[in-house]
Amino acid sequence: MIELKGKNALITGSSRGVGQQIALGLAQLGCHVIVHGRKEENNKETLELLKAYSVNTYSVYGDLSDENQISDLIDQVRTLQIPIDILYNNAGIMRDYREDIWSHTTEDWLETYKVNVVAMYKLCSAFVPLMIENNFGRVVNTTSRIMDQPQLAPYGASKWAVDKLSQDIAAAVKNTPVRINYMDPSWLRTDLGGEHADNPVEAVLPGALAPLLIDDDGPNGQFFSAIEN
Repeated sequence: MIELKGKNALITGSSRGVGQQIALGLAQLGCHVIVHGRKEENNKETLELLKAYSVNTYSVYGDLSDENQISDLIDQVRTLQIPIDILYNNAGIMRDYREDIWSHTTEDWLETYKVNVVAMYKLCSAFVPLMIENNFGRVVNTTSRIMDQPQLAPYGASKWAVDKLSQDIAAAVKNTPVRINYMDPSWLRTDLGGEHADNPVEAVLPGALAPLLIDDDGPNGQFFSAIEN
C-alpha cells in the first residue's frame, strides 16, 4: 500500500454522492483535493466538509456533456499549476427509465456516452501523459455491474464501454508507473441510485480507495468492487 499524503487528486462529480465520499476519504489520507461539479456553486458543500482536514482544496466546474466545457475544465485544472497525481473519473449520468425498451432516443444514447465515456477519455488524454512524465499516476474510472436492465440500456452499455476503454488505456501505460483501473461502487442510495438502493452512500468507503493504494507494478486494467458481495 502506497502513501498518498501530499498527492493531488481531481475527482469528477465530487460535489455530492459517491464523488463527495471519495473526496472526503482522500482528504483523510492527506491528499489534496480538486472538487468538480457541473456548476461552480455546486461545489460549496464538499468544500465546506473538506475544511475539517489539513489539505489544500480547489474548485473547478463544467458540464461534461459539452465539449467546450470539458476543454474549459481542463484549462481550469492546468491553471492551478499543480501536478495531477490522481484522476478519479466518477461523474456519470443515467437517462430516464424507459418502460418501453425500444424507445431509447438517439439523444439518450449520445448524452450518456458523452458524459460516461467521451469525457472520461478526454480527461485521461489531458492528464495521463503528464502523470507518465512525473513518474506517478493513479486513474480510476467508475463503472457499474448493472445487469438485465434493458430499460436503462444506454447507461448499461456506456459502463461496459468504460471497462473496455480502461483496459485499452491500461495497455498503453503498462510499462509506466501509471495504473488505471475501473471500480463499481455498487448500488448506493444517491440521486442516481435512488432511495431503494441496497447501501448508503457512505458504504463506498474504504473500498473505493483501494485502486488508488496499489503499487506502481500493481493491478492495471482490472476491475475493483467497492463493496464485496
